[in-house]
Amino acid sequence: MSIQQILDRHPNLWRGRVALEQIPAGVPTGHAALDQELVWGGWPPGSLSELLGARMGDGFGLVLPALARLSAEPRWLLLVDPPWQPFAPALAAHGLMLEQLVVVNAGTRCTWAAEQGLRSGACAAVLLWGGGPWDHTRLRRLQLAAETGGALAFLFRDPAACRSPSPAPLRLQVERIADGRRVTVLKQRGVRGGAVLAAG
Repeated sequence: MSIQQILDRHPNLWRGRVALEQIPAGVPTGHAALDQELVWGGWPPGSLSELLGARMGDGFGLVLPALARLSAEPRWLLLVDPPWQPFAPALAAHGLMLEQLVVVNAGTRCTWAAEQGLRSGACAAVLLWGGGPWDHTRLRRLQLAAETGGALAFLFRDPAACRSPSPAPLRLQVERIADGRRVTVLKQRGVRGGAVLAAG
């Protein structure tokens, strides 16, 4: 069997460089500079994205514009073990339709709950806090669940996680600065990371 035949049998196998025409269109992030930097033109569809921040809520503001857009669809937005009680008036002020939002406090079963939401096909996005320690197998299960259900998966982690490898196609470090956020693209599939940009 040739190498090409093996690659053809495993389309999810990463091949290093990816032709731009083979990359699916992403879900707009709501931040023009970030969309321009990401190879998908937004959040990678049906994929796990990791957001690393010193505060548990640092990355949430970054994904909020996309969540508001997705809340207009009939599928749910699932928040698993958020570190704070979501403040409904603030979310509504950002355009999020609250009737599409589900909050689950699953404790030790948070990873399981996130996987079920991702696989179901009923969720447009699943956001997960905690659930660590994370190893490659658990992260890969989230990635496969996101692919299966065609959902966006967002995992919020501590910045120290950047020292560990991950199967997530996208990893961003998010830092609050005086006039918004500084976003560092630590990893994106098929492209060298390292870009630093501002996102309001």
